[in-house]
Amino acid sequence: MDLKKFEEGVDGESTVKKSESRSMGSSPKRGSGQLAFSSKELGGNISNKDTFLRADMIDFKSWDVQLDKHLSKVWSRDRDNKEVNTKKEEWEIDLAKLDIRNVIAHGTYGTVYRGVYDGQDVAVKVLDWGEDGLATVAETANLRTSFRQEVAVWHKLDHPNVTKFVGASMGTSDLKIPLNNASNSGHNSLPSRACCVVVEYLPGGTLKKYLIRNSRKKLSFKVVVQLALDLSRGLSYLHSKKIVHRDVKTENMLLDSNRTLKIADFGVARVEAQNPRDMTGETGTLGYMAPEVLDGKPYNRKCDVYSFGICLWEIYCCDMPYADLSFAEVSSAVVRQNLRPDIPKCCPSSFANILRKCWDANPDKRPEMDEVVRLLEAIDTSKGGGMIPEGQATGCLCFTTKRGP
Repeated sequence: MDLKKFEEGVDGESTVKKSESRSMGSSPKRGSGQLAFSSKELGGNISNKDTFLRADMIDFKSWDVQLDKHLSKVWSRDRDNKEVNTKKEEWEIDLAKLDIRNVIAHGTYGTVYRGVYDGQDVAVKVLDWGEDGLATVAETANLRTSFRQEVAVWHKLDHPNVTKFVGASMGTSDLKIPLNNASNSGHNSLPSRACCVVVEYLPGGTLKKYLIRNSRKKLSFKVVVQLALDLSRGLSYLHSKKIVHRDVKTENMLLDSNRTLKIADFGVARVEAQNPRDMTGETGTLGYMAPEVLDGKPYNRKCDVYSFGICLWEIYCCDMPYADLSFAEVSSAVVRQNLRPDIPKCCPSSFANILRKCWDANPDKRPEMDEVVRLLEAIDTSKGGGMIPEGQATGCLCFTTKRGP
């Protein structure tokens, strides 16, 4: 699972206006279209005049930080080291049933472990909210917000191509984790302010690593289309639930023992806004981000369709898009020069057409994901068409220069 988003904090859509020093008497009149509260409505006695406080002048961000600070006290413990005053959420797990084993991956603010929950193999993403001084109050608030948003989205999902959410916890100090030293059989306790997300364990690892392992021999066309179908069906399901993933990339896709692809990591996923202008800001991973996202323009679920198109190319080629370009060069060229990965000459036209449709510069011209599913289902894989023809040891020579990892 990718923990990079927890390094980046909350995305650009979460911006708020800061308070400005204004005379109370200069507040807008009723009916002006601006939300305001009178001193009487607020129960105050500021002056004899019926003055107003504009809501858009309130620094809600500082309120959120203070609210998080005070709410964290709810998770304080009594003398018996038992949590008090805790009303459990429907997604909250029983930590007594969770046994953490070995480390799978590391990140700035967290670690992913393999473990067992109530007899089921699971992956446990543990986030440290900065109790050791690694994060500021604002960063801690951002991490908590990201955690709550991820859980709020993930725990309601149920689809064969979405990694199954098991549960989560906002208090983990009772958990014991193995020490880094393999020769030592002891355990470390987690910081009291850490939290964790528990999902099904998928032994196939990330799609990214699977493609890297096959970068030389490539994949058969049948496998390519099957992986593409898995991803497209998962995204179609998310979009049917009005959820925009916003970070569709091969690192955020996991494989089970049967090579079934499942979407993971919903840290920046959001319920789609009715007004596209409510969703702006650079959210996602460079190289996969749609032009409108890179350009700071309003966007919707079609940004996922673009990212899917890049993943589709990556699956077909087992290669890295834009391997020879820097992130800055990619960002500029994608927006201003309509840069897209080169489609190999051996790529079947039916597959190449899907690529071009998905990464169209105009979001309105990109297909819906359910249409992409139908297009992929119509592809005939019986005659091959991948970078390696069926039954042949070497692939087609589609690239004149060495590319990828």
